[in-house]
Amino acid sequence: MVDPQRLRVFRAVVHAGSINGAAEHLGYTPSAVSQHVSALQRETGLVLMERAGRGIRPTAAGLVVADRATRVLDQLADFDGLAGDLRAGRSGTIRVGCFSSANRAWMPGVFGALADDFPDLRVEVDLIELRGRYAVDPDLELYIAESIPGDRDPAVAEGAVDGYDLEHLRTEDYVAVVAADHPLAGRSAVALAGLRDEPWIDNDHARGPCREIVMSGCLAAGYSPRFRLAAPDYATAFDFVAQGLGVTVLPRLGAFRLPGEVRAITVSDAAVRRRIMLRTKRSMRTHPAVARAAELVRAAAVEGDART
Repeated sequence: MVDPQRLRVFRAVVHAGSINGAAEHLGYTPSAVSQHVSALQRETGLVLMERAGRGIRPTAAGLVVADRATRVLDQLADFDGLAGDLRAGRSGTIRVGCFSSANRAWMPGVFGALADDFPDLRVEVDLIELRGRYAVDPDLELYIAESIPGDRDPAVAEGAVDGYDLEHLRTEDYVAVVAADHPLAGRSAVALAGLRDEPWIDNDHARGPCREIVMSGCLAAGYSPRFRLAAPDYATAFDFVAQGLGVTVLPRLGAFRLPGEVRAITVSDAAVRRRIMLRTKRSMRTHPAVARAAELVRAAAVEGDART
């Protein structure tokens, strides 16, 4: 294990360009700085400095080590800050991952309540649609079970996987959004088969699992939708629907705050459903802000079920 203090000293030498300059900056003696650099070279088995005239300069390996040392020391500083926050009862930073419709419908209320309870809390939000599935290591994450094949297994859907506790929040149906003057607008429900002859507006440019659920439902009904337009997101699709350009089908949570010119109709096909999951990092589940955020998300899911 490399001594972080030796990394700090070596980085100072590289930045100062000399042993003496680093010693002056750090408040050390030149001899102490030299000893740290020599010890780091022994620990790493690398030649980090070389003679250059009457002075020294970092080798190619030394430049790489100095650059990486900055990242390592920044992470250590972040950890020290976290430990200090926890000792003082503050919350520090939490990382939350979620999908777009939940981010729009639920997270403003969740984050608003968190801000009231933890005024100094910093929340980093990462949208699943904009990254690789496990590109970050969130403390709390909302996701669609059907986006991860393993979660189709009931034994996995509830429990702990890869350092996370998993729980099912809700299973929700889909809705068809039509223009307010559409012949179907007055109905409470419609089967996908009843949308066979309608022009469709695609609403998922990523071709994600939620869209695939709809496509599979249509295939089971004996057809493939006739897409007239492709919208980049739900909100744009609603605007197209309002102009009478077609219908669009999406999970109920996505039909949040619809424009007045459109109507949402429940899709009655039993197979057209998605499961919303919550995963919480096991090492963070007792963190006050993470625990509170999970509680607020559960409440939002229950409230959503009550409105369904």
